[in-house]
Amino acid sequence: MQSPTYLHDLLVSTIFTEGLDAEMDLWALGFSAMWIKGADLDALARTFHLDLATRTPCYLSEILDHAIDDESRWVAEVNGWIGIVPAHGHGEFLRSVTEGGRQALGLLMDINYNAYFDYARDGRTVVSFDPLSPENWMRSGDDPHALDHLMDGLRFQISDDDVLDNPVEDPESISSALALIGRITETDIATDWFLAQHSRIRPTS
Repeated sequence: MQSPTYLHDLLVSTIFTEGLDAEMDLWALGFSAMWIKGADLDALARTFHLDLATRTPCYLSEILDHAIDDESRWVAEVNGWIGIVPAHGHGEFLRSVTEGGRQALGLLMDINYNAYFDYARDGRTVVSFDPLSPENWMRSGDDPHALDHLMDGLRFQISDDDVLDNPVEDPESISSALALIGRITETDIATDWFLAQHSRIRPTS
């Protein structure tokens, strides 16, 4: 049986490979990712200012060094969804990417220890919440409970009645957010995304 923090721990070990500072984690540099459905790669390349001529095979475990070196992004295509790391998956930019009937998911963790999960469709935020802060538990968006049917068995601090007796630690909340993304995209977050070879693409000059 997998640990409730499995996806968080896998993401950390994938991005922060050997040779980096042992104190590095997802908060130290910040982490951001988006998954978009309904747009082809040519359209997204224009949105994200990517030069498709520079497309090169790449694992997620290799992207940090490349991103630091030349601002490359990791771009993956699975089951009709395109994942991009790093990508600012929150707020107005996320909504703008979904105009014209597209869907997008965003997970953002910044160096100030804020976290955001967003699901947008057709230019509007459907659901947005912070999975880490029990004092800021309210969900926002046009339909805050639109994803409830996909959250069975997942534990966020926003959704547990017994949070004081059985607290949800941050790694479990992030794992739950990643698992929810897998359920929405109907993909295996570990096998299809984190561990699979996809592409890195440099920005346009």
